Amino acid sequence: MSNPEPWITPASQQRLADTASGTCFTSDLSVDEFVLVHQSGFEALGLVVGSSMYHVGIQVARWGQSQELTTLTQAMYNGRELAMERMTTEANQLGADGIVGVQLALNMYAGGQEVMEFLATGTAVRSRAHPGAFKAPTGRPFTSDLTGQDFYKLLRAGWLPTSFVFGTCVYHVAHQGALQSLRQIGQNVEMPQYTQAVYDARELAVSRLQTEGERSGGAGIVGVQLSHTSHVWGEHAIEFLGVGTAVRTLGDTEPMPAPTLVLPLQ
Repeated sequence: MSNPEPWITPASQQRLADTASGTCFTSDLSVDEFVLVHQSGFEALGLVVGSSMYHVGIQVARWGQSQELTTLTQAMYNGRELAMERMTTEANQLGADGIVGVQLALNMYAGGQEVMEFLATGTAVRSRAHPGAFKAPTGRPFTSDLTGQDFYKLLRAGWLPTSFVFGTCVYHVAHQGALQSLRQIGQNVEMPQYTQAVYDARELAVSRLQTEGERSGGAGIVGVQLSHTSHVWGEHAIEFLGVGTAVRTLGDTEPMPAPTLVLPLQ
């Protein structure tokens, strides 16, 4: 197996070679997830990883003006995309149809607050009956943050993951003036300046998430989660992040059984 990227170390190259030879697979799926992925007609090939240590630059914002911090937004995009691309490349080397249970984390280490590690992990899987037939429209393995249980139900309903997608926006929320702060002391009152800033930032993140889903060939996005974090920038610089899995129709499948009532044993 050739080494296509300099960031794939000899140790990881040996791991991928051993995994591809079928000696033993690794997986971050739970037992329940592993069994259901297997019952879906897919085999687990191995744990795949993508990482990027990224230096996040600085951007000065006006104290009293709400605005997107585009330099920081781009850094958060680039770091995540590098990690995701490298994870997908590992899966491609294993001959995978896709990756399930994707987790995208951000780690910080002592010695430099402006340096962050973007880490993507997941389990590469391949169809046992039709290997290669379930890849994304791009020809690369699909990616999905769905659990094994959700992956099983999605396939049974006639849908297939296309891509793990995300949209982000780092936004500076303007400081409130001293006089306005004094007028609000002891009162229940909306803070429209903050409300508008949070609305704008969240809308930018969600619209970018939807754009990524459309670009990947998805008919929709399921499992969307929205979060916000200040990371190392302070309370007035916030990253709004939306993640989810873009899906497309698979075609004719067997109908799912109707749900039944189950009572636990006492």
